[in-house]
Amino acid sequence: MNTTSTVQLNVVHPEAKIGNNVHISPFVTIDKNVTIGDNSWIGPNVSILEHTHIGKNCKIYPGAVLGGVPQDLKFDGEDSVLEIADNVVIREYCTLNRGTRANYKTYIGERSLIMAYVHIAHDCVISNNCILANNVNLAGHIEVGEYAVLGGMAAVHQFVHIGAHSMIGGGSLVRKDVPPFVKAAREPLSFVGINSVGLKRRGFDRDQIHRIQDIYRILFIKGHNLKKSKVDIQEQIPDCAEKKVVLDFLDRSERGIMKGYRPKSPTNGFHS
Repeated sequence: MNTTSTVQLNVVHPEAKIGNNVHISPFVTIDKNVTIGDNSWIGPNVSILEHTHIGKNCKIYPGAVLGGVPQDLKFDGEDSVLEIADNVVIREYCTLNRGTRANYKTYIGERSLIMAYVHIAHDCVISNNCILANNVNLAGHIEVGEYAVLGGMAAVHQFVHIGAHSMIGGGSLVRKDVPPFVKAAREPLSFVGINSVGLKRRGFDRDQIHRIQDIYRILFIKGHNLKKSKVDIQEQIPDCAEKKVVLDFLDRSERGIMKGYRPKSPTNGFHS
């Protein structure tokens, strides 16, 4: 016997605001107080919860949960938001929580790529053009500068600041602030050079890169304490945008800066 049934593939709250030409795949849940910008694509089994605002031309892949209540015992139901800017890609099974009364917002900047299984906790600020590789985990109140790249399975302590144009190796435990323009790896997390390849790709010229190298030679290679290093940078490096960015970052640091360069010890007679 033939039977006819109606299957409700999606649950979209009538108060949600959906832009033009938005593709919503099967089994998607969209709550009230949600906005989705024009030309965005929402994959199957995505949950977009209350107070989530998604920009234009975004792609949200299957299983992502956006706008979840903060995993913070101090959260008391305040009207905080998750804001995702234009042209952001969020891959499979990511979890992005909205803010708390600290900032009332978690923010993902334009053209950022958030790869599969990433967790971004409450009150984080991810600047434009960032890449968070698979399984990156960010605790609350973290700031990530523009064009930063975090390798897969990196775990970042709450309140850490990660500078613009930096690159953090996969599997790193990030307990201290990471200044702009550098590469960071090893355990404990340490300076392993400047991100010269990334800087060249983004239009930094040779003179700019050399000045950045001189700044970090003072900060991380010479072995002085932070106070002495800041004085030396101020006195020895000509005034330039890169110097100001680094010194401003150091002045804002509350958790302290990651360790300086440490050559690897030989293992079984070999250097890696």
